[in-house]
Amino acid sequence: MLNFEEELAKFKPSRDIDQVEDTIVNRDITDVTDIMVEFLKEQYEQDVRE
Repeated sequence: MLNFEEELAKFKPSRDIDQVEDTIVNRDITDVTDIMVEFLKEQYEQDVRE
């Protein structure tokens, strides 16, 4: 059987993963949620003007 506590104690994260994570976090990436928020803001502003 695996001893999870022992395996966790031996775990060392890869430096490559840390670098990729930093790159992803530091990028300004527009996702579907950002697009929907912008769309809804525009719709709301348009409705308020009418």
